[in-house]
Amino acid sequence: MVTVSGYAVRQNQQGEEFVVLILQGDLEMVRSQETGNFYATAKKCTITSTFSKQIAAEMVGKQLPGRIVKEDCEAYDYLVPETGEIVEMSHRWTYVPEGEERKVKADIKTFSSNGIAVEA
Repeated sequence: MVTVSGYAVRQNQQGEEFVVLILQGDLEMVRSQETGNFYATAKKCTITSTFSKQIAAEMVGKQLPGRIVKEDCEAYDYLVPETGEIVEMSHRWTYVPEGEERKVKADIKTFSSNGIAVEA
């Protein structure tokens, strides 16, 4: 199961606003490669919607059957907002509904050119 944990307003290349839902997966325990200690985390992703901000706000807390999976894609540069560091990424997190298997390789063109991702 994934939970709608929030929403955000984005702009497409024509400057039109649209609403995305922020999805969060189940609690996971991951071992730190540096310390060997475990820490709690959850995978997150966004999906586009046709909702208004008001309806999107009402969706927060709703659960959907499915999971968030790591999907390989063309390499792209990502700006880490907290540090200003630019790192090269070659994956993204995506929602897969229950009963479906995702085997499609994402293309860098699927990322907004006015978002944080910058074509490598």
